Amino acid sequence: MGANRVAVVGVGQTKYAAVRGDVSLPGLLREAAYRALADAHMTMDDIDAVVVGKAPDFFEGMMMPESYLAEALGAVGKPLFRVHTAGSVGGSTAIVAASHVESGVHERVLTIGWQQQSVSEAMWALSFPIPFQQQLVAGAGGYFAPFIREYVRRSNAPDDIGILVALKDRLNALKNPYAHLHEPDITYDSIKESFMLWEPIRYAETCPSSDGAFAMVLAGESAAEASAASSGVSAAWIHGTAMRSEPATAAGRDQITPDAGKECAADVYAQAGITDPRGQIDVVEMYVPFSWYEPMWLENLGFAPEGEGWKMTESGATQMSGDLPVNCSGGVLSTNPIGASGMIRFGEAAMQVRGQAGDHQIDGARVALGHAYGGAAQFYAMWVVGTDKP
Repeated sequence: MGANRVAVVGVGQTKYAAVRGDVSLPGLLREAAYRALADAHMTMDDIDAVVVGKAPDFFEGMMMPESYLAEALGAVGKPLFRVHTAGSVGGSTAIVAASHVESGVHERVLTIGWQQQSVSEAMWALSFPIPFQQQLVAGAGGYFAPFIREYVRRSNAPDDIGILVALKDRLNALKNPYAHLHEPDITYDSIKESFMLWEPIRYAETCPSSDGAFAMVLAGESAAEASAASSGVSAAWIHGTAMRSEPATAAGRDQITPDAGKECAADVYAQAGITDPRGQIDVVEMYVPFSWYEPMWLENLGFAPEGEGWKMTESGATQMSGDLPVNCSGGVLSTNPIGASGMIRFGEAAMQVRGQAGDHQIDGARVALGHAYGGAAQFYAMWVVGTDKP
């Protein structure tokens, strides 16, 4: 991070569902934005700029929705920026918002990520043929399944690791009132018996399609201190931010553990002074749309040696009671408004170090990692937040 310290001082989110037919798209954003402003003890008048992000416009058939959302949010006359980096966009949007404060251009920035997937069909939106490009055929899962199979082959992982991840995250979601999927009767056997979509990915090991929005208020040091004093809730100080990308079809690219993810993690750890990720980070919000990606990302992010991430999952280390809790909120496996999913990871990390996570709070959490990826596992965004000032 630069010379100007930045903190998360307000967090707001909607209730997530397959269809939020009770509100319009602007209403969905307002629901999250106004909750974030209330959490920060601010109003829109206090905000200097707005940074928004969502996944591709063709998902919803509405081009450049940001062009009318300024009025819907009460932000007419304020700078409004749009960010787009595929599925990692929520994280990238938060980082861009933080950069406006870090640079000293603005003191208080509202950032929002959203998706209204009920008016689209993301699986088939990701299945159209593009000339001279690899064909996905049947959604994102159809693209990632071969890489998961290769991970299983390389690591000799037991074939039920994905079941264990899905069960953990769906049970965690029961502790999160905002989560889309609440499945109190879910069991190991019910996941195992769900039908196979893309071998080895079963239906119950995949993310849902959700409507929803997530918002945060980011502030510079003096504004953050004033907000914390007013609200009585400590700020989540940003210790490091990083983004990386790489070409999806580059020759020799390792799609099991991409270099861009490793480089992004190394960058954000260096900024935050982290030399032992598993020992120094208390909780992780990780972008896991298909259950097998938990062990794969544990390795990519440096929490486990290559080929051994599944051992952490199998041992219970990533449970809320483990030494590295992962996706206490239920994660992407329980809530997935694509354009907001990365920001949810970042915001939930901030909530943990602010002590705001309710029933899925990890006691004593002081340092948290938010992680997002997108595209063909080619776009990455990460931040580290903490209770203490950097």
